Amino acid sequence: MTAKLGIGLAAVARPAYITSGRARDLGTERSVETLRERTWEVLDAAVACGVDYVDVARSYGRAEEFLAGWLDAHPGARVEVGSKWGYRYVGDWRTDAAIHEVKDHSITAFTEQLALTRATLGNRFDVYHVHSATLDTGILTDSSMHTQLAALRDEGVRVGISTSGPRQADAIRRALEIRVTGRLLFTSIQSTWNVLEPSAGPALAEAAAAGARVIVKEPVANGLLAPGGQDGSPVAEKAAALAEKAGVGLDRLAIAVALARPWAWRVLSGGVDAAQVRSNAAAANVDLRGVDTAVLEELSDLAQPPEQYWAARSARAWS
Repeated sequence: MTAKLGIGLAAVARPAYITSGRARDLGTERSVETLRERTWEVLDAAVACGVDYVDVARSYGRAEEFLAGWLDAHPGARVEVGSKWGYRYVGDWRTDAAIHEVKDHSITAFTEQLALTRATLGNRFDVYHVHSATLDTGILTDSSMHTQLAALRDEGVRVGISTSGPRQADAIRRALEIRVTGRLLFTSIQSTWNVLEPSAGPALAEAAAAGARVIVKEPVANGLLAPGGQDGSPVAEKAAALAEKAGVGLDRLAIAVALARPWAWRVLSGGVDAAQVRSNAAAANVDLRGVDTAVLEELSDLAQPPEQYWAARSARAWS
C-alpha cells in the first residue's frame, strides 16, 4: 500500500487554532467569508495536486458548511469525505474565546451531531469518526453506543475513531477489539503520528493488519515541522537543521517520512493556503533513499516521550 496525501480543514475553517505561525499565514482578517474563500482555495489546490480525501469535523468551525458549498460548486469532484463527532465548536468565531470546543461522547451528542452533519453534507460523507476517542470517556466500552454506531455502519458509512494524547496506542488497540454482529466496528483510525511523536506506530500497524484504514494527522506537528514554525522548540529547531542539511523542505521531509509508513492509507496536510498545500504535496516526490541515512537516523532520534509531547501540545495557545 502506498499512502497518499489528504487534506484536513482543522486549521483553515475556524479563526483560532494551535498551529504555529497563524498570524503570519492568516493575518488578522478572519471573517466567515474570508475563511470560506481561503478554504475553497485550499480545496482547489489540494484536488489539483491529486488529493481525494477531505477531513472535517463538527468542531472545526464551519468546515462542514464550507466543504458543502465547495462540493455544490464542484459537482464533478471525486473526493471522499470523512467527518467527526464528539466535540462541539463553542468559540463564537473569536480568536480570544476562553473555550473553543467542548467534548461530549454521549449518545445524545452523537444523535444531535449526526443530524447536523446530514443536514449540512447530505449523503456526501463516507466516514464518521468518534473525535478523540480515549479510554476515559467511556466511548470504547459503551455497548449501547456501539449499537448506534453499527447502525450507521450498516447504512454504508465507514465508522472510525480519531485519537489524541499519550495513550493513543491503548485506544487504538481497544477499538480493534470491538465487534458488533461479528464485524469489526471501527474500520478507520485517524491518529497523530510524526517524527516527534511516533508512539502510536506499532498499534497503527496492527490496525492496518486487522483491515482498518489508517489516516495520519498532524504529520508536521501543528506547524512545528513546517518552515518557520519552530516556535522556540529546541527539538523542532533540530529537525529544521536536519532538513536543511538534507536539502529538503522541513514540511516535505516530515510528510515524506509519514507517507513511507507501510500501514498509512492517507497522510493529512493541514495547509491553510495553496502554497502550503502544494509544498506538502511535493513530499510525494521526496525519495528518502536519496536522503543521508545519518540524517534520517538523527531525525528519528528526535522522538519525545508521549507525555512530554502532549503536555507541550496542550499548553499551546489558540491564536
